[in-house]
Amino acid sequence: MTTRRTLTANEFGEVLHEFEHTAFRLELQDAYQEPTETELFAAFLRQQPVPPTSVPEFRQWYDRIADHVRHGKRVERVRVQQEPPTDYQRFERWLDTWNIGAGEIMRYLPRPAAFEIGLLPSAGRDDWWLLDSARLIVMQFDDAGRRIRTELVEDADTVLQACMWRDLAVHHSVQAHLAAPA
Repeated sequence: MTTRRTLTANEFGEVLHEFEHTAFRLELQDAYQEPTETELFAAFLRQQPVPPTSVPEFRQWYDRIADHVRHGKRVERVRVQQEPPTDYQRFERWLDTWNIGAGEIMRYLPRPAAFEIGLLPSAGRDDWWLLDSARLIVMQFDDAGRRIRTELVEDADTVLQACMWRDLAVHHSVQAHLAAPA
């Protein structure tokens, strides 16, 4: 029996940060339509980027991640991306400076490689967070990249499959690093 519960936006934020050791995200979308990113992304496209720390939600995210890392927790993601990356994916890579600075481990896997290794289409089209290899937050998106549903899944078989996909994605991806100062 699959245990799934729909999460409200507030519950999502609460559950996401209730992990003891590890949080891992698999990102599969070519672009996201998140209201908090609209102005940042537009400025990036105009080649007038604004630091994401100017947006309270981003600043809060980086502060929470830094706090988790200070307490010995690990936060990691693998972004499956197009070759060449979409404009939005280039924007994500630009954001790496702040994500990595906060302590997140950012990794990239080209979409063709994800198919070659069997991650796709097997892992589906939903993004997810795997918390402590015990709980899964599944995020469903429409074709435009708007999140339409978020569910907490605690079914052991579903979580185990996500653990295997995580291991496959991490093994075949490349870790992003901050550029060395000139």
